[in-house]
Amino acid sequence: MQTIDYVIIVVFFILLIGIGVYSYFKVNSSADFFTAGGKLPWWLSGISHHVSGYSGAVFVAYASIAYTHGFVMYVWWAFTIAIAMIGTIVFIAPRWARLRAKTGIQSPTEYLATRYNLPVQQLMAWCGVIVKLFDVGAKWAAVGILLNAFMGIPIVTGIILSGVVTLFYVTLGGLWADVLNDFMSFLIQVASGLVMFVVVLMHLGDGAAGVFTMWDRLPAEHSNWFNSPYTVGFAMAFLVINFFSYSGGTWNLATRFISSPSGKDAKKAAILSAILYLVWPLILFFPMFAAPIFFPNLERPETSYSLMAMQFLPPGLLGLLVASLFSTTLSMTSSDANTISSVITRDILPVMLKRINEFDKKKMLLVARITTFTFILLTIFIAFNAQTFGGVIGLIISWFAALLGPISIPMILGLLPYFKRSGSTAALLSIIGGLLTFIVLKVIGGTGLAVELAGPLIMSLTLYIGYAFIAKDEVPEKTEALLDAINEE
Repeated sequence: MQTIDYVIIVVFFILLIGIGVYSYFKVNSSADFFTAGGKLPWWLSGISHHVSGYSGAVFVAYASIAYTHGFVMYVWWAFTIAIAMIGTIVFIAPRWARLRAKTGIQSPTEYLATRYNLPVQQLMAWCGVIVKLFDVGAKWAAVGILLNAFMGIPIVTGIILSGVVTLFYVTLGGLWADVLNDFMSFLIQVASGLVMFVVVLMHLGDGAAGVFTMWDRLPAEHSNWFNSPYTVGFAMAFLVINFFSYSGGTWNLATRFISSPSGKDAKKAAILSAILYLVWPLILFFPMFAAPIFFPNLERPETSYSLMAMQFLPPGLLGLLVASLFSTTLSMTSSDANTISSVITRDILPVMLKRINEFDKKKMLLVARITTFTFILLTIFIAFNAQTFGGVIGLIISWFAALLGPISIPMILGLLPYFKRSGSTAALLSIIGGLLTFIVLKVIGGTGLAVELAGPLIMSLTLYIGYAFIAKDEVPEKTEALLDAINEE
């Protein structure tokens, strides 16, 4: 990296600080801090929803899979998200926005006390917070690896640097800081991604046809839609997981819909995000697919994207790329921190400390900022110990994805009237059964990625839906009223 690259990165950090300060003056209450007061424009919400699905892990863990296994990386990740988002668009996204408009929720788990009961809400809140500690920790570890590759700084220093910057701007600006950083991140990512795409295409030497002829120079299985261990079963498991994740089971993504002014706006935001997932990763991942041609037999495939960038990008553009990697990771982690803070502030602390319910707007805003700060500190500690949990790929795929189903199924299906007979007992059985299945599969080992991912999900779905058919419990009036309220605009 040259001087101009470092200048661009410094300018990026200054912009982030500026976003934090600007957003600070837009936040007057916890509702502004957590949901932008329900005034998030649909196009900004859609871009933010899309960008919040990226992080430095895409350019480390996913780049590693693209290097070793090829096109299947796009198939099981981006393509399954785009397909899964169809269900989100039709059934889920509008209901999140209506939920805020009708009930005034500020966190994704806030409605669960009414839909089920307080024990279910608390179990889901605590489980979700713990899972997110691991997920965000993996993303800090990924950005530390990237900074080590590009700038030569120790991984621990990179984790601390990115964490401290995020601590500053998200604690100041809340959701407004998140989505504005997402928008800036998207612009930087598109600019750097298009440049990287064109430069790699030029070095392949076949002009525009290189998009297709490149695969002849790679191992034959790299052009396959499925490549073991990323089989059809694995992709199908991820398709279902992605439906629950991108519908709002990943809580920061639910916040994008909750913060929309209306159900129609939330639906348009979901459509925009789905289109971006279908198209943009094909361009973004192209250099990752091509990497084995230029760097064969890498001992550390997770460094493939950074090596490609340093090989082909001229001074200045390399700095822009590093800034884009920073911005995507920071936007995702700050988004998670903001949403987890809303769950802790709105759902966990008021149960633990009753006097919080008597706090005024200023005190609640202070609590929100303190919980956000504390959560980020804990995730940084997890990042320092990422290898203990199976490294970046292990944390993202084996831990977060496998645990997502048991936590998100009662939350997402609980929004739909078709599952109104699945009450608090069904939700508790679903969560506990899914978590126990995850533990058993981890202890047994050797079951394969598809089973490891799908097992907890299938168990949770079976228990949640099956109990309602067997028990045939009466639907409480409060549940009927809630579902009727969010069923129409």
